[in-house]
Amino acid sequence: MRFSKYNFIAPLLTNLNELGFKRPTDIQYKTIPAILSGEDVLAIAQTGTGKTAAYAIPVIQLLCTRRSSVGSSGPRCVVMVPTHELAIQVAGVFRDLMKDSGLVVMGLFGGVDQMPQITQLKKGVDVVVATPGRLFDLSSQGHLSLDAIEILILDEADHMLELGFYHDMQQLVRNLPKKRQTLFFSATIDKEIKDLAYGLVRRAVRIQISPKDPVSRNIDHSVMYVEMDDKRFFLENIVKGHPESKILVFVRTKVRAERVVNAMARVNIAAEAIHGDKDQADRTKVLARFRTGENKVLVATDVSARGIDIPNVEYVVNYDLPDVAENYVHRVGRTGRGTNHGIAISFCSPDEQVLLDEIESYLDKPIAVIELSPDDYETTIDFSPAAKHDWKSVVKEMVEMEESGTKKKRKKKK
Repeated sequence: MRFSKYNFIAPLLTNLNELGFKRPTDIQYKTIPAILSGEDVLAIAQTGTGKTAAYAIPVIQLLCTRRSSVGSSGPRCVVMVPTHELAIQVAGVFRDLMKDSGLVVMGLFGGVDQMPQITQLKKGVDVVVATPGRLFDLSSQGHLSLDAIEILILDEADHMLELGFYHDMQQLVRNLPKKRQTLFFSATIDKEIKDLAYGLVRRAVRIQISPKDPVSRNIDHSVMYVEMDDKRFFLENIVKGHPESKILVFVRTKVRAERVVNAMARVNIAAEAIHGDKDQADRTKVLARFRTGENKVLVATDVSARGIDIPNVEYVVNYDLPDVAENYVHRVGRTGRGTNHGIAISFCSPDEQVLLDEIESYLDKPIAVIELSPDDYETTIDFSPAAKHDWKSVVKEMVEMEESGTKKKRKKKK
């Protein structure tokens, strides 16, 4: 079924067409009718399948076609997300889809001055896309009324609950009108998180897409065994071998992110890092440069890049394997989004074998191994300007050893 066949308001149909939305994805096709009918929804689908549009499209239709039942001027829909970057991204999706509809959306997050956000709230907004901290701050200060909320959406819900936001979610739910619709969206969910989710929704319609294969079929993912200290050479090899490709590199810590950027700089590769220690203005600029392709290599931690949708990321490199197995799915899902094809390569050092085993157990299948012969391994290192040795020095060393051996033989003959 094409979007043009849906009974949507004219501005929404126009925006969908201009944005290239022709037919709904599986998750969109299954969730849109349930949301339009007022059902609570618990939706689980692979990354890159269009989950944001799956709730944004019907929510815009609902807000435009029914009147608020409360006289409050506060927002009618709140979308909770775990990170600043995701708040900006989701607000952008709503903004594009609601153009000319008369609706207003804003991103609400910390790390920036709150006064412009307060000013915007006073002018009136229909949809707020917020991180928990800033939403609770402005609500407690009296700048944000939750009395008119008709729809609560938890995006990357499992991640928010894992980060310890569950009690915040409970507090939020207590302050919201009892008569509301709750939508719970995630790429992965385990039994514990599912139980928590059912505590926040009422008689939810459960929609699950490809639950047995969490990694999209559009992604070729593989692993190569690399010593921890040699990973920089193999990343350099990938980047230099694909100079026009956008490459997203995942590391385990903020310190590692900066070290990888510095290692790339030593071999004349421009890379930038995004992590929690950078202020919001810097993070926004770094993401913008990666999004436009001005910078081709982005080094990120899990928290900073969770849920981020950057167009045309051809490669994801797991420089460090994630500590949590399901984060592997979220990482590799940054490529191969929609109908695009993507490649994900993981580096596994001997110390990370346990993590790889956990990931394969989570996926319920092994990850293809890129076999490296000793010669291939050494060649990758030797061609790097940062290598401690090169082929010339190796050849020179071999010649010197041969000459030394010849001299010893001559002495023995004498």
